[in-house]
Amino acid sequence: MRRAARRQSTTTAEPICPAHPIVAIAAYGHDLSHRFCSAAAACIVGSELVSDITVRIGTTKFYLHKFPLLSKCGRFQKLIPTTGDENIEIHIHDIPGGAKAFELCAKFCYGMIVTLNAYNVIAARCAAEYLEMNETVDKGNLIYKIDVFLSSSIFRSWKDSIIVLGTTKAHLPWAEDIKLVSHCIDSVASKASTDTSKVEWSYTYNRKKLPTENGHDSPWNGVKQQQLVPKDWWVEDLTDLDIDSYKQVITAIKAKGMVPKDVIGEAIKAYTYKKLPSLSKVSMIHGDAKVRAMLVTITCLLPSEKGSVSCSFLLKLLRATNLLKCGEMCRKELMKRIARQLEEASVADLLIPTVDGDTTVYDLDMIHSIVEEFVRQDQKNTQKHSGGEVNDHVSAPSASMITVAKIVDGYLAEVAKDPNTPIVKFVNLAETVSGNSRPVHDGLYRAIDMYLKEHPSLGKSDKKRLCGLMDCKKLSPDACAHAVQNERLPLRTVVQVLYHEQTRASAAATIRADSIGIGSYESSRSGATTNTEDEWDGVMAVEDLSLTKTTKLDKCDTAGTDAEKNHGGNKGTNGRVKGGGSTPKKALGKMMSSKGQTGERSSSDSSDSAILPRQEHPKRTPARSVKSSAA
Repeated sequence: MRRAARRQSTTTAEPICPAHPIVAIAAYGHDLSHRFCSAAAACIVGSELVSDITVRIGTTKFYLHKFPLLSKCGRFQKLIPTTGDENIEIHIHDIPGGAKAFELCAKFCYGMIVTLNAYNVIAARCAAEYLEMNETVDKGNLIYKIDVFLSSSIFRSWKDSIIVLGTTKAHLPWAEDIKLVSHCIDSVASKASTDTSKVEWSYTYNRKKLPTENGHDSPWNGVKQQQLVPKDWWVEDLTDLDIDSYKQVITAIKAKGMVPKDVIGEAIKAYTYKKLPSLSKVSMIHGDAKVRAMLVTITCLLPSEKGSVSCSFLLKLLRATNLLKCGEMCRKELMKRIARQLEEASVADLLIPTVDGDTTVYDLDMIHSIVEEFVRQDQKNTQKHSGGEVNDHVSAPSASMITVAKIVDGYLAEVAKDPNTPIVKFVNLAETVSGNSRPVHDGLYRAIDMYLKEHPSLGKSDKKRLCGLMDCKKLSPDACAHAVQNERLPLRTVVQVLYHEQTRASAAATIRADSIGIGSYESSRSGATTNTEDEWDGVMAVEDLSLTKTTKLDKCDTAGTDAEKNHGGNKGTNGRVKGGGSTPKKALGKMMSSKGQTGERSSSDSSDSAILPRQEHPKRTPARSVKSSAA
């Protein structure tokens, strides 16, 4: 039999079990040592009594004495018979903390020094609970001592509270049953909710300040003020926790209601990027149950308030949940949150790839659902601001709706490059945003042109449906100049562009004439084209173009001649106006001449859908020469 070791000093202890020496564990960066010594047990340690009990935990054996264990541990009082001098062996399989935690408890029974810190205190506390080392057995027992140490030292430290919380997971359910987990969570949440002016403990902060805090540190009386504690000072330290502990801490912080929602959102974002650094990449592991569970938990933790997290971050989460198939509820929740702040999104973030089995590159159905939800919420907000009244006239679109329309047009231009994009999905997504939400249709024209380029075999009816999305009156001059030369467009669309360009040029001539005081009101009116769009559409059907082209060109030429007479010798001032009125007619004449010779239109020389600059416009010529060429 081994003999118990003699006590040598106040800082070290000889092993209870020679095969497994006990070494005092030093504190990690902090003076956390809390030493217990029992003078009554010193005689037992100092004597050379033969061990009369062997405690076996796993593969480790402890050769001990009955009296020290019986005086402190209620469980041993039940396991060890009070009579008999024979040596007994006790097997313990389920003690929390294992052999290391039992060593700490045994040392306390022998009156040796027990060094506790944030890394082993939970194991010691759970083991003491298992061995029933409470006040009923002996006053000032180990459970009481550890509880005092936790409240007076550990829970007063920010970083030690986080460390202790992280160690509780290895000792469940004991740590939960004796309320250690709840005490740790409350300690961390309370410190995170503390006013920043009262934060006096150390913390880790390698992040940029929040946008709301930038520029607040201004000099005062020539001396810079003391560095203020940022609002999200606690965010980085919590990223070391596992997802279950993190969820409990964030829930407790929310319940206290002292931390702004945007700070909580920033904390969740930082935690997500720490645990899932490949979140924004397509190469995420498929079928990883642990990652899927983490994404679902993170989605549930997000604050419900709009703007608490960025739309870009939400779209990255949606991309990940879509690839990993995290469930329909999680997906719908993210889509609903994204729709509330879709105006903050970028086209690149919306390019979410489809899952296996779909022929298209990007998931148009998902984006269509998000845009529909945004339109629904925008209409609801509009009615709410108008007091619920529904007027017959079309209300002006909101600023966010105009922004979303631009984003949708950019997205359409990107998905149009995919040859497998169905025209039905393309048109449905474009029609989700109303026409009055697009003050200028250049972006939509670019998307349509890109789709026509990538789908050259598109039928006439599909081309007509596609170009019907665009309002020619809302094209910029540069877009019109590109459209009249774009042979991918249907003839009817080109004619409409020419007509509206002529109308705009004539109106500009009238306004300019009035501004410089030349001509009377009646003469100014004579220079403007008076056909309405409905009259033009009724006359300028593609089938009847050959019968009416001369009439329309003559009318445009007459308008140009009247304007030229009214302007007289002001070529330096109004030369561009006269030229602008003649350019569409020249283009139409060339187009009709080419149409008659070839019978069908060749492909455009332009290889992309970029709008031509002004210097590439057709050369402007007098109205007379245009008329002769058109004839």
